[in-house]
Amino acid sequence: MPVMASDDFSVHTDDCDRFDDGMPISDLPDEVGSIDDLDCECWSDFDSLADIE
Repeated sequence: MPVMASDDFSVHTDDCDRFDDGMPISDLPDEVGSIDDLDCECWSDFDSLADIE
């Protein structure tokens, strides 16, 4: 499940250790159109957005 960090609104996986506080979200933000739009390395195990959902 994706988690949105409360400090900078970046999106991470729920097991990522790069955010201190966050809120689980059910869907990725509309701005995310491809896996390349997710900046954190925690998404490197996914090949595409279809793998996340």
